[in-house]
Amino acid sequence: MKVLIVEDEKKVAKFIQQGLEEEHYTVTVANDGQQGETLATTDKFDLIILDILLPKKDGISVLKAIRAARNNTPVLMLTAKSSIENKVEGLDSGADDYLTKPFSISELLARIRSLLRRGTPEKSTQLNVGELQLDLVAHKAKRGEKMIELTAREYALLEYFMRNVNHVLTRSVISEHIWNYNFDSGTNVVDVYINHLRNKIDDGFEKKLLHTVRGVGYVMKGE
Repeated sequence: MKVLIVEDEKKVAKFIQQGLEEEHYTVTVANDGQQGETLATTDKFDLIILDILLPKKDGISVLKAIRAARNNTPVLMLTAKSSIENKVEGLDSGADDYLTKPFSISELLARIRSLLRRGTPEKSTQLNVGELQLDLVAHKAKRGEKMIELTAREYALLEYFMRNVNHVLTRSVISEHIWNYNFDSGTNVVDVYINHLRNKIDDGFEKKLLHTVRGVGYVMKGE
């Protein structure tokens, strides 16, 4: 799942990013309110973690702009302030939950799991391609009865393919999505990671899901 962190304290942002990526979330970081608002309103995220005290535009104003754009993405507010008034203001502006600094990564992860479970009924928390299943909340994958252990990058790749089943994905598109535009597409890292993923999800099964489209990229084929 994709998470946007809007936090100007770089150490805090890095702390959150590292904790989420270890749990296989795909993370984008914005260090000021204007950048956060732009990303939140032009890209799709499953969750937004938004600090209140931000340069250029405060978190409450960013939150109001997000909701004014009819964006219902769950928002978890962060603040060093713990007064009831600040919490009420954030919740009244459209926040879904509140976390006061300092906090533990385990508490943050628990809040995130809770928010993601609150999603609308029509929003599935599981992806399926044939007998391959990906639990988007627990971050667990299995095919048939076989549990599949994945690294953070492999998980992100698998989720991306399962969300784009039967669509050919080029190497540049994959690297742009998984490596957040900072990836050198001239290397063979994409191919290496996809080979690792293919071995994990297809090895031992007659029907192969992940296929190479020669000279173009890769495709996951459904039933």
